[in-house]
Amino acid sequence: MIAVIDYHVGNLGSVTNALRRLDMDVEVTSNPEVILQADGVILPGVGTFPVAMKNLENEHLIEVLNEVKAKKTPIMGICLGMQVLFEKGYEVEETKGLGFLDGEVKYMDDVKAKIPHMGWNQLVINHPHPLLKYVQEGDYVYFVHSYRAHTTDDELIVYASYGGVKVPAVVIKDNVIGCQFHPEKSGEVGKKILLAFKELVSC
Repeated sequence: MIAVIDYHVGNLGSVTNALRRLDMDVEVTSNPEVILQADGVILPGVGTFPVAMKNLENEHLIEVLNEVKAKKTPIMGICLGMQVLFEKGYEVEETKGLGFLDGEVKYMDDVKAKIPHMGWNQLVINHPHPLLKYVQEGDYVYFVHSYRAHTTDDELIVYASYGGVKVPAVVIKDNVIGCQFHPEKSGEVGKKILLAFKELVSC
């Protein structure tokens, strides 16, 4: 079972529909017991970093997510859900993140292009990973964001070139996966990435 965490900032409908189209057993939940029993966890998110962290705290989900990580259950954060996996964010105000991925999330004022970064961009593969089993260099995925992660090269699995900088697209550390783009809105390529996540969960 895949637990899609409901913490009141998620784009839950499109994410769960995309997973169910791949015949995944999905439960949208904020129940700690259900989350801890899941074979995989997805943390979606639309909104701001401080609100996301406050909601996770209010729902007593920070401790739960730490337990999930410790159990080595696969976790995938999508968009804002990816950003809160990092150590710190600077949206609205400086806010401590979950610290599952190394680095910080900052406004894209170093990008020489329109902000927000909205639309389709090509993927550049930095390191091989099983999540990319069905993905090729140059495949297009869909982004909507104004903040980007600053992380280590070891954890930067895939990036997109935008406005003269590398925008982290997939960041992975151990059992924690962050996707800045929206796989559920990225057509066949997004479907392939979710399929590979399904296979990771089944391992």
